[in-house]
Amino acid sequence: MAIDPSTLQQLTARAISAPLVTHLYTADPSAHVFEGRIYIYPSHDIDAGIPANDLGDQYAMEDYHVFCQDSPDGEARDCGAALHVRDVPWAAGQMWAPDAATRDGRYYLYFPAKRADGVFQIGVAMATRPEGPFTPDPEPILGSYSIDPAVLADDDGEHYLIFGGLWGGQLQQYRNNVHASTNAEPADDEPALGPRIARLSADMRQFAHAPREIQILDEQGQPLRAGDHARRYFEGPWLHKYNGRYYLSYSTG
Repeated sequence: MAIDPSTLQQLTARAISAPLVTHLYTADPSAHVFEGRIYIYPSHDIDAGIPANDLGDQYAMEDYHVFCQDSPDGEARDCGAALHVRDVPWAAGQMWAPDAATRDGRYYLYFPAKRADGVFQIGVAMATRPEGPFTPDPEPILGSYSIDPAVLADDDGEHYLIFGGLWGGQLQQYRNNVHASTNAEPADDEPALGPRIARLSADMRQFAHAPREIQILDEQGQPLRAGDHARRYFEGPWLHKYNGRYYLSYSTG
């Protein structure tokens, strides 16, 4: 979609910095400080040459590039291809937004991808450096589904994976962790679907228990309704902890 020059000028004037990445189309980044540097883990959008739709089929998302900075206002250097779909035995394509975590000197990349049957699952790949290259496990995480994985490293050393996205992300097709392609979003007056969360196993490669749904409540302590598009969960969960409290951020609309 083209942006008219006046709008572009206004956006540029309000920007904190120039775009960090200009040689690739990137989106949905997560950022972490590892080994004293900032590492950025975005998705990589490649034009598939087909009409756009709500499923994102217009993007041939087949690999990840990791970027690093020495400071927030420093140059974002492309560390190169960190993982390609051809190296993931179970994945057929559509490697959407990833996230990364570290434990015991190893780095783990969590990523969604579609299987050959078009169903999303979440995979994990390991590296000895934050920028990779990452070596994927041969199978997706058992019991995983949908998109947008993000990792919380808690104070006690445990790690949690939060995930899920509606529409193209297929979250609406799951009830109690069971998939049915005929499932749809709840009716407007029914409770909205929430993201899923599971504690990771000690080796960071599996869930320690079945994913659980996070319920988002309104001011009266009641579940948000599916028709409350201004506030209900849609995709892109991010969980962080500050002063003993947990904060969930997400995309809505």
